[in-house]
Amino acid sequence: MQYLVNVIDYRSESGTDEEAVAIDAFNEKLRAGGHWVFAAGLADPTTSTVIDGRGDEPIFTDGPFVEAKEWAAGLWIIEAPDLDVALRLMAEGSRACNRRLEVRPVLAPPA
Repeated sequence: MQYLVNVIDYRSESGTDEEAVAIDAFNEKLRAGGHWVFAAGLADPTTSTVIDGRGDEPIFTDGPFVEAKEWAAGLWIIEAPDLDVALRLMAEGSRACNRRLEVRPVLAPPA
């Protein structure tokens, strides 16, 4: 099972050098345990573009799709056999990055 893990923050690119070292060590633990799929930081939401292609022509709008005090500042995609394992792993991830995390199962595509 794969899980999307959003790193919740109210700032962008706010990590410290100490947090970067802790995140690197945590990522290495994920790799060693076979849980690593992908991870990345995200640019500030003000740099985003919202696309609405539901009509005859797509509409492109600058900025985030919703105004919020906090947003996803980064993400992991991990592999774990179940939610309990994912939560235990990402409790360590929260400690490493010094941020709150949101863990969500990734739905498998229909067969």
